Amino acid sequence: MNPRRAAGAVLGTAVLLCLIAGVAVTALGVRVDGTSMTPTLHQGDRILVAPDSAGQARRFDVVLLRATGRDSLLVKRVIALPGDRVGIASTPDEPFQVLLQERGKGPVRRVVAPQWTARVHRTGACCGPDGTRSARPALVTVPEGAFFYLGDNPDLSDDSRTYGWGALDRIEGRVGVRVFPVSASPGIGNRPVLEEYRGPGP
Repeated sequence: MNPRRAAGAVLGTAVLLCLIAGVAVTALGVRVDGTSMTPTLHQGDRILVAPDSAGQARRFDVVLLRATGRDSLLVKRVIALPGDRVGIASTPDEPFQVLLQERGKGPVRRVVAPQWTARVHRTGACCGPDGTRSARPALVTVPEGAFFYLGDNPDLSDDSRTYGWGALDRIEGRVGVRVFPVSASPGIGNRPVLEEYRGPGP
């Protein structure tokens, strides 16, 4: 075979594969709309959902879901799972203390995420029996088949505090990677950690 023709065939195949890959990413990628997940995800970012992860939730993962009573897709972070007790205690000095008792047993600990600290200015308490905001802080148990979720930009996020418990069967999938912009780190990052809580019990 003519070397030029062989090189052209290889190049053509490579271009075709790139086009197919690009179409696949475009088809599978979900565009982030809004600022509720800033600084983890930004307006216009494109994300991919991990295969075979529909209906799955792991504590502190970012998921794509449909809120109860809404058909539009939301991108939020899972905070509490079925059987966990969760609440939010707020003071003027510390307006956003997310408290978690895993599986309803053992110590109540504080969920710490650096991205929350710099962005929270509004005080507010949680949770009511349905997982929404409440007049006073209270630890409530997440029911079976449900989970509690928040945005990484709490002041500008409509999440469980607005819509109530999320339903596990309305999770479209766990967010696996960011595919656009290409200059950004593909990982999601900003994963919260649990720390000792010494404040008053809600």
